[in-house]
Amino acid sequence: MTTDLQLLCAGAAQGLVKALQERFRADTGAGVQGRFGAVGAMKEALLAGEPCDLMVLTEAMVRALATEGRLRGETCVPLGRVRTGVAVRSGQPRPDVSTPEALKAALLAADAIHFPDPVRATAGIHFANVMRELGIFDTLQPRFRTYPNGATAMRELAASPGSQAIGCTQVTEIKYTQGVDLVGVLPPRFELATVYSAAVATAALQPELAARFIALLCGRETQDLRAAGGFEA
Repeated sequence: MTTDLQLLCAGAAQGLVKALQERFRADTGAGVQGRFGAVGAMKEALLAGEPCDLMVLTEAMVRALATEGRLRGETCVPLGRVRTGVAVRSGQPRPDVSTPEALKAALLAADAIHFPDPVRATAGIHFANVMRELGIFDTLQPRFRTYPNGATAMRELAASPGSQAIGCTQVTEIKYTQGVDLVGVLPPRFELATVYSAAVATAALQPELAARFIALLCGRETQDLRAAGGFEA
């Protein structure tokens, strides 16, 4: 009997992983038990000894963990680049966010601002800094609605009662969440494009099976699925 793979995965790739789980099970007989969240939280889980066959994280963190001997560097494969975007509830007016001035106005007009953990999540850290650069962080802080990861932030945005709620996270998490629409990416001055990669854990119990799942995630046959979900080559 094949044992399910244990995956620690950045929230940006959650939709992609879930879209491929059944295909992988049909091909191998193995399921994928994934824990998804902020990149920092996934690193903490690995260091705490949580079972892990493979990880999907930012490329920079994958390389760092490989240097520490926690991941197998030779197995590292990129999924693609993900930009950071702004979202609103489906059906709500889409504000202009194409320039720093327009983004500032849109945020100031919002009655709630949903985004991931500003301490451990890649997009959350960046977006908090964007608001600081715009000079509106302190003004907006009472309206912040922060969550462990971007997927949760977008689900909560979709369910929010506010008529002028807005959110920010990585484009993949917006596109894979029903009930929210992508307004646009952050203005060029504030652009955050993060490359995500997958790698087999050094302590993996099923390294060959983990490598097969990485090949599916990152391979040519799923290129269109990645692109549709917000991963750029």
